[in-house]
Amino acid sequence: MKPSPFAWSAPASVSEALALLARVGGDGKVLAGGQSLLPILNMRLAAPAHLVDINRLAELAYVRATEGAVVVGALARHAAVERDGPAYDVQPLLRQALGLVAHPVIRNRGTTVGSIAHADPSGEMTAVLALTGGSVQVASEAGERDVPAAEFFAGPLESCLVPGELAVSATFPAFAPGSGTAFVEVARRHGDYAVCGLAAVVTVTDGVVSAARAAYVSVAPTPLVLDLTEAVAGAEPAAADWAAAGDLAWQQADPEPDIHASADYRRHLVRVLTARALREAAGRAAA
Repeated sequence: MKPSPFAWSAPASVSEALALLARVGGDGKVLAGGQSLLPILNMRLAAPAHLVDINRLAELAYVRATEGAVVVGALARHAAVERDGPAYDVQPLLRQALGLVAHPVIRNRGTTVGSIAHADPSGEMTAVLALTGGSVQVASEAGERDVPAAEFFAGPLESCLVPGELAVSATFPAFAPGSGTAFVEVARRHGDYAVCGLAAVVTVTDGVVSAARAAYVSVAPTPLVLDLTEAVAGAEPAAADWAAAGDLAWQQADPEPDIHASADYRRHLVRVLTARALREAAGRAAA
């Protein structure tokens, strides 16, 4: 299939892009990597009248790591974020998740911020942003605002962005010292969207588990974040009852069935994958 007819513009600066987005309003869509948008256009699930192509905005193609966070610009490709050494040192969950995003050729073009703005509940980066307690920096002609992850995702393929706004970057805070992370998922084929997946973080303090949390994809309309600490608090990482943490997650998950999996199968995966991911994260925390 082919997309509906649309106008196309390629602004040369952020200010020009914001002015253009303000002018086209709800008839506009932002084109960055296009790895999510173009299939939707081709299937005519969306029919914007105007595409605003931001690929000339080189000032947004950055990955900046500080002691407390990683900030990713709107034109930073998945592959650039995945390969960035300082970003890995500050927030290793980024690389762990990005290695599961589609295929290398997709990661070479797709953008991390674009994936988040797409707000697909099956997208790995939505879970990473939610688990880290990150935020999205949004700009428009009216000004700028910083939107926490808990407020950014409004529903499946729906964010809080309004016409005229551009997501210019995303911030992923570092976890507390003594934390380990992991990302695991099950997909029908390598590179497909996950039937179920999760990002996990475990914090070990004075040799025992002090925190365990997870954020899930393909389980709820928006990233589902669960605090599972009560199941394992105070245990040594090697002796913690990670299966009990999986049971706790299973009790709280309420997935919907679709053509890829039944609700019961997804809940089963929540239980199994939670135990697996937390155990892996705890091993890294204790290393």
